[in-house]
Amino acid sequence: MGLDEISQEETAGEAIVKRRFIPVAAPMLVGNERKYVLDCLTSTWISSNGEYLERFEDTFAKFCGVKHAIACCNGTAALHLALKTLEVGPGDEVIVPALTFIATANAVTYCGARPVFADSDPRTWNLDHTVLPKITSRTKGIIAVHLYGYPADMDPILSLAGHHGLFVLEDAAEAHGATYNGRTLGSLGNMGVFSFYGNKIVTTGEGGMVVTNDDSLADQVRLLNNQGMDPARRYWFPVIGYNYRMTNIAAAIGLAQLEKVKWHMKRRQEIATWYQRELREVRGISWQSEVPPSRSAHWMFSIILDDSIQTSRDEVMNRLREQGIETRPVFYPIHMLPPYRGSSGQSSLPVAERIGLRGISLPTWAGLKRQDVSYICENLLKCIHSS
Repeated sequence: MGLDEISQEETAGEAIVKRRFIPVAAPMLVGNERKYVLDCLTSTWISSNGEYLERFEDTFAKFCGVKHAIACCNGTAALHLALKTLEVGPGDEVIVPALTFIATANAVTYCGARPVFADSDPRTWNLDHTVLPKITSRTKGIIAVHLYGYPADMDPILSLAGHHGLFVLEDAAEAHGATYNGRTLGSLGNMGVFSFYGNKIVTTGEGGMVVTNDDSLADQVRLLNNQGMDPARRYWFPVIGYNYRMTNIAAAIGLAQLEKVKWHMKRRQEIATWYQRELREVRGISWQSEVPPSRSAHWMFSIILDDSIQTSRDEVMNRLREQGIETRPVFYPIHMLPPYRGSSGQSSLPVAERIGLRGISLPTWAGLKRQDVSYICENLLKCIHSS
């Protein structure tokens, strides 16, 4: 299926119907991906060893401005490794924004700990430090998620965590290259984690990364990432670890992506600007704020349909689909999902709930053209203004 259009051939004798199709996301493999993968195949280094792993980790560490980057098999594994390294375990509580992908909370649960959900800042949609749940003797740390590539307000979070002796883990899965006060996300907390799933700004197909400036934390991540095997004594396992390693082939793709990362980021900035220009005069639509001097990575351009718009969020998405435009709902707040329902400790998290139930993520990926964004916005306006 092509990215610009799909063709549907009907029964014999009937017309061939051609219509535009715009996916919500698609990887852009426009650099050395093929060359590096073929090099892996030729060399036969296709598993969890090889030169591309080291090069990818070193290059990503420089990209984030940190000392250490440890590659693993996916973003959820990165979260789990980081939390285990930070010694999260049974009886602990970790503060998590309700409005995020469920993996953030699941990784806490994997450790036997309890995620405690916080509401969202109405501007950035990220964790609102002014309404954090009560910190107790069980609170171990805070996970700051940079939702859809938009930086959380880190200074107040770091200050609060420091006052109470808590760790701060940055979930930057969606925020490659975004900055907060001039620093690249992932480098501000005790540790940071990233995802390289196929729809991310930098992709390896599936993959993740843990980053940190702490030597001892980095050593522990490497130990846990490789089944807990002592790096100085082969097949000696001092701890129970995990098989979370990345393959050399995946790292080869990631390295090629990083070589073009400035292009990927520039394209997403352009696309976000196009959306903002098209929609800035439209009543009833709002979107995440980029609070200077922070700079978003613009992973997804997502909007909220205000209550003044009578058409439901899901109906708008269905109508857009009929016009060949794929969208996705904003994440449902985790405390509303069956595994975590009633666990927030609060009867309501109103900002997260409003965003989660009225939000739509529009197509956002580096291959979109100006006319694609115009087509999306034109159809969006038709959908919200029709009865």
